[in-house]
Amino acid sequence: MPTVAVSQLKYGERLGDNVITKLGNVLFNKGKVISEREIEILKAFLISSVYIEFKNGIESVATSEETKPNEVATVHPFYMEYQNMLKLLKRVFYLANGGQPLPILDLRNGLEALIQHIDAYKVLTFTPKNRSLQDYIYHKSIQVSLTSYSLARWHGLPQKDLMQIALAGLLHDIGISKVDPAILEKKSSLTASEMDEIKQHTLIGYQILKNISGINEGVKLTAIQHHEREDGSGYPLGVKGDKIHMYAKIIAIADIYNAMTNERYYKTAVSPYVVLEQLFTESFGKVDPTLVQVFMNKSTQISNGTIVKLSDNRVGEIIFSDRSHPTRPWINVNGTIVNLTLERSLFIQDVIGHI
Repeated sequence: MPTVAVSQLKYGERLGDNVITKLGNVLFNKGKVISEREIEILKAFLISSVYIEFKNGIESVATSEETKPNEVATVHPFYMEYQNMLKLLKRVFYLANGGQPLPILDLRNGLEALIQHIDAYKVLTFTPKNRSLQDYIYHKSIQVSLTSYSLARWHGLPQKDLMQIALAGLLHDIGISKVDPAILEKKSSLTASEMDEIKQHTLIGYQILKNISGINEGVKLTAIQHHEREDGSGYPLGVKGDKIHMYAKIIAIADIYNAMTNERYYKTAVSPYVVLEQLFTESFGKVDPTLVQVFMNKSTQISNGTIVKLSDNRVGEIIFSDRSHPTRPWINVNGTIVNLTLERSLFIQDVIGHI
């Protein structure tokens, strides 16, 4: 079984033995298929070489080819349902643009199939497969739906509200279907008039949804209220906290989070941890602070074992999350513990994924 330098690894090769860190922990198990992510993590943990499987004594490009059927066969049902929802949502936006009836029953069935596998959706680390900037609005809508469903469940909302909140998240930006694509795909900052047109999507969305049966009033109000803010500084109506529907309060947080953590035409993606800290800072007066606290505490509970890159470009593994400072966990960087609650100048710049 040959030893191969990490710098010489090829995508699709399989590990011939477990990879052990300098602290004696198993980083990857034997048989793991090598991709760009695995190479990045190996380099981060200063692993210089690994054992690689050979097929019939020949290190073959076929190794890569032979892994493809296996990878296809082991695609998690969540990702298959996600892709189904992506196709459906594109059709829904097309129908909305043409003023045609929306297939609400299909959307409900698609969401139920997707939410059946909600445990596979990790808010901080989820990345859609084969994502393109052109599909940004569809991906964000699905992620807002899943994030809102999770937040509503964490907050203890009644079961009867959960599917409606998921629908509210899915359809909150339906008014975007009638906005000029040239504005949505513009790579530079928007002009005042372009921004005004974008803001119309809230009013348009409500008009599209207001007469549809199968969704409750909260779903319809979310379309018009998801950019309203607790202090009345939002749009389009400038209503304040007690006038904003609970669904819209939840979707507002999910919308801000997913908009900032996804790459857009005119903005690069921001670290989930940076976004959470900004949400916390802005929660007093802008978005519901109780919901933000629940969101921060619950979304960061799944972080142990996550590989992250710090703002000084060091890479390590989250080993402990302090409940008092959920965005500032302890990071193991090659055996050195970096406590972000003490080292305030550092922050988590990027989430690479789980080991």
